[in-house]
Amino acid sequence: MYCIIVQTQLKPGKREEFLRAMLPNAEASVREEPGCYVFDVLEDQNSPDLFHLYEIYESKEALAEHKTTEHYKESRAVVNELIAEQSVIKADVLAANHASKR
Repeated sequence: MYCIIVQTQLKPGKREEFLRAMLPNAEASVREEPGCYVFDVLEDQNSPDLFHLYEIYESKEALAEHKTTEHYKESRAVVNELIAEQSVIKADVLAANHASKR
């Protein structure tokens, strides 16, 4: 499996606009893409307007496929203008130990 962790620092005051675009994208990614296993949207507790996206895919190819979807393209069209700075960590998943306990 393949993971990316995207750190996104938004421009001030863009939180709500970012979430309106990103949350549906994350949900659609897991629901509609067989190769997307996890897409978590995390809000940093200590830094305003700092978000982390934790995404696990079947493979690098599945991530590339994700970037061709309409929900991805629609969200990027909105969020690109909201981002002050962004970085990406790329990693291989050695173990995924999570369970839904809702």
